[in-house]
Amino acid sequence: MTLGAQLFTLREFTQTEKDLDYSLSQVAQMGYETVQLSAIGPIAPQTVRELCGKHGLSIVLTHTDPNRILNDTEAVIQEHELYGCDYIGIGMMPQKYRSPAWFWHFAEDYREPAKKIAAAGKLLMYHNHNLEFQKFDGKLVMDSLLEAFAPQELGFTLDTYWVQMGGANPVEWMEKLSGRIPCIHLKDMAVQGYEPIMAPVGEGNLNFPAILQAASRCGVKHLLVEQDLCQGSPFDCLETSLNHVRAMMG
Repeated sequence: MTLGAQLFTLREFTQTEKDLDYSLSQVAQMGYETVQLSAIGPIAPQTVRELCGKHGLSIVLTHTDPNRILNDTEAVIQEHELYGCDYIGIGMMPQKYRSPAWFWHFAEDYREPAKKIAAAGKLLMYHNHNLEFQKFDGKLVMDSLLEAFAPQELGFTLDTYWVQMGGANPVEWMEKLSGRIPCIHLKDMAVQGYEPIMAPVGEGNLNFPAILQAASRCGVKHLLVEQDLCQGSPFDCLETSLNHVRAMMG
């Protein structure tokens, strides 16, 4: 399994070519091998690929605008060819599908793009939050997504924090999605007063030794560290998480 940084963590520091270059240099110096592209600035794909290559970082996953995936599929595929990236990610279910009355349209709308992406040798990936652990018509949204797409049409970027926030067990869901989670987000949860907060991996309450063991069993290829909200420097949080993950992996 590779160890990568989800660049959403550094979104304030990746909006220009100059800033992205420097941020990637810091990520590489920490010891990360890969990155996920998410919320970076309007930088040409070829330039992004060259900057990542300059720092020895491979692009393994993106979060791409769902409207572009739906309406400009071929261009999205071509961009990912430039990136050298096989996994095209939806970061969150678009708002209009988040109700029982409209949810079924999601699979109907995205099945054709998913097939085109698969035909190009790539895989559409769905990233969960906690909303997928609500029930529509008596069934968990996650279960409905799992059933609505064939494995070659849709993979899952399981996010450990958001599974926990949904009241579910990350390890149990990794087992359930075994073979369909080539990428996962490692994100920890701590508590401040009565509220859950995001924390560097290893400094919260999630059972990461068990999560990492499950990742090895369940076909995960890419571990991606992410922290949406940081107490302090997001660069420090990424480095702290990496050190803890490495220690837990031995």
